[in-house]
Amino acid sequence: MKEINLDVLHDAAHRLLFDMSEEEYATLLQEFDVLTKQMETIGRIEGLENFEPMTFPFDCTTTYLREDEPSVPLDRDLALSNAGSVQDHQIKLPKVVG
Repeated sequence: MKEINLDVLHDAAHRLLFDMSEEEYATLLQEFDVLTKQMETIGRIEGLENFEPMTFPFDCTTTYLREDEPSVPLDRDLALSNAGSVQDHQIKLPKVVG
């Protein structure tokens, strides 16, 4: 694993286009030291490689959601009548990417 030091933190901050005070960098470096030690401790657990990584801690079944009821789709002309700008039977939106 790559060693985390002040130079690495400064470089990462520069690449992400933000800066922090030297006190904040020092605090972040201390937090990385704690995290690194915790990861090393976890890495020393025997038999850890025999377990599958957990991707989500909770069961994702959705038994509490309502069932969709079949319905008739909204008429296109009626839906487009509510739009501010229409072009070729589609809602025209302003350009958001320059």
